[in-house]
Formats: sequence, C-alpha cells, structure tokens
Amino acid sequence: MAQQINLRVFKDFFKSSNAGGMLLFMCVIMSLLLANSPWAMSLQNLLDTGFGYENDTIHLNYSLLLWINDGLMAIFFLLVGLEIKREIVEGELSSPKKASLPILCAIGGAIVPAIIYLSINAGRATAGGWGIPMATDIAFALAVIGLLGNRIPASLKIFLAALAIVDDLIAILVIAFFYSSGIHGTYLLYAAIGVLVLIAMNRFNVRNPYLYLIPGVFIWYFIHHSGIHATIAGVLVAMTIPTNDTAVESPLERLEHALTKPVNFIIIPLFAFANTNITLTSDMFAGLTSPLGLGVGLGLLCGKPIGILITSLVCTKTKISALPAGSSWSHIVGVGLLAGIGFTMSIFIAILSFDDPYHIAEAKLAILVTSLLAGVVGYLLLRKVGSAAKMNG
Repeated sequence: MAQQINLRVFKDFFKSSNAGGMLLFMCVIMSLLLANSPWAMSLQNLLDTGFGYENDTIHLNYSLLLWINDGLMAIFFLLVGLEIKREIVEGELSSPKKASLPILCAIGGAIVPAIIYLSINAGRATAGGWGIPMATDIAFALAVIGLLGNRIPASLKIFLAALAIVDDLIAILVIAFFYSSGIHGTYLLYAAIGVLVLIAMNRFNVRNPYLYLIPGVFIWYFIHHSGIHATIAGVLVAMTIPTNDTAVESPLERLEHALTKPVNFIIIPLFAFANTNITLTSDMFAGLTSPLGLGVGLGLLCGKPIGILITSLVCTKTKISALPAGSSWSHIVGVGLLAGIGFTMSIFIAILSFDDPYHIAEAKLAILVTSLLAGVVGYLLLRKVGSAAKMNG
C-alpha cells in the first residue's frame, strides 16, 4: 500500500513535469522573441523595476528579476528538497541497492562535465563557470522522456528521475559551497536558530506542513543576507518536514503535492521567461565556439553521457548495481544525453558565476543551444532503440 502511494506521488510529479516542460519551452521561445523585438527594452525595464520594503533594519527592496531568482526560486528548491527527502525515505534512494546506480551516475555525470569545462577554460576569466554544465533540468528531461511513452521501460524513466534529483542535490551543494560569497556569521547564526526551531517542531510532531513555512520565511531572509545563496533556505526547510514510509500521507507528501503544479506551471516558466530574454547578435553566436561556449556545450552534450555511461559500466562490472530492468546500454547513452539538458539549474549557476553581462548572455545561449541538441539527439536515440526492441519482440 505504501508503495502504491509512493508510485502515485511519482506519477503526479512526472505528469506535471511533462506538461510543465512544454510550457517551459514556450516561455523560452516567447522570451527570445520579445528580447529581439521592439519591446526588448520595455521587458528589461520591467525586470529591473524595484519593489519591496526597506528601512534601517529590514532590507527587502529588490528588482523583479532578483525576486524571481532569489525569492520564487527558493520555492523551487523547497520542492526539490522535498523530492530528495521523499526518495531517501521511501523511494528510489531508500536503500543502497536502489540508490547506488542513480547516485553514482549523477556524481559521474557531474564530475566529467566540470573537468571538460575546466580543461578548456583553465586560467581564463571564465574558469569560474565550471559548475554550469554539471546540472540537469528535471522538468525538461522528464518532459522529453515522457514523449516516448511505452517505447522505453518504465524503470528507465524512474532511473532518470532519481538521477536528476541527485543531480539537483549536487548542484545545491555546489551553489552553497562555491557560489556564495562574503559569509556573515550573525545572519547565519540566526538562520541556524530558525532551522533548530523547525527541527523542534518536527520532534514535537507538528503535522501541518504549512506551519513550517512561517519560520522558513525568516530563514530565507537571514540566509539571503548571510552571503550564502538564499535558495538554499528552501532545501533546509524541506529537510525538516516530517515524512514516513507508510500508507498514510505524510506532511511532506501533502506539501509536495501542493507545490508541484505551481512550481512546474508558474515558477519555473517565469524563471525561464525572465532569464532567457537574450538579444541575439552575430558575435554572440560566434561565442558558441569560444572557450566558455565550448566548455558549456561539450560539458553538457558530451560530458554528461560519457560520465553516466562510464559510471554505469564500472557499477555493473563490479556488481555494485545493475542496469534498470529491461534497459540496454543504448538506453543508458540516451538517458545520458537527456541529462545534458541543463536549462534551469545551468542558467541559475551561470548567473551566479559571472559579473560580466556578456559572459552571462554567452553562457545562456550555449546552454539553450546545447540543451536543445541534447534533448533532440537523446529523444531520437531512445525512440530508435525502442522501435528496434518492439520489432525484435
């Protein structure tokens, strides 16, 4: 019974991610069209518009773009944290045997792209962007694999979802440790006190998940001013919300269910719209072959599948784990390519990596082009493998 509830939660998440991925794609196209139209300046002025409240002790007056990237994206990271915790407690990461392959493949699929990027950009001003090609976009990746229907084993979809979730955890850690600056101990202490309050609520069996969001808002504020990126607050809050591995719906599952659609249909598309308003120029396309463009492109398109394939080979040869049921090595390569769809998290890390607006725009364009290629090639390969398997069957 518990397994049935967990499967239902996964199916709801998968369906929402699938449809959300389509909306995400439309928002990207709309943003690019507006950014290369007479309304480009109006859109940028809107994103630069500041609002909020500020006095001698409270500082909450930011641009619309920053509210989206630091505020709304904290809710996205809250959902990611909930997914990670659920999978650890009752899902695909709940036992060493289940978790070993997606965890190790996520690590391999993060390390190899970072190495490729650094090998191309070492000693350059763009070297700090090594985290960009490490990330996988869950919404886009699941949307593409969802288009394949029953052409591929269901176990392969679950494997990709688990891998992408672990990949997000790696990205969160990278952001926390490498893309935060100027740590302020006092604010960090206040945030730690907030987390202790949440842990105490968990211990006293507070079952209403929405009550955890009240201290969570203060934790977001303190972390935002501590120098660590504010979105980490979402993950910290998620880890304190109670869950279980029984048939009874937990507070975590209630909150995850409530957040999945708003995140996939509002927050991520809004983030995409706000951050892909790139005014395209001829020299920017030439930047696709610059060290920055090549590092991102080769990292996502080649590094991801290579890292995942090599890790899978090592895991199966050493009998640490086995391939997903009914899958082949061609399936693993296809999933590796889909993992090269770096969109949301890659763009997020690109924004944190550079101060130069041109480098940010160049990185965004490389992410867009490469993610499109990875998605198309991965889809075609998996479709071909699925069709061949049906003919042989």
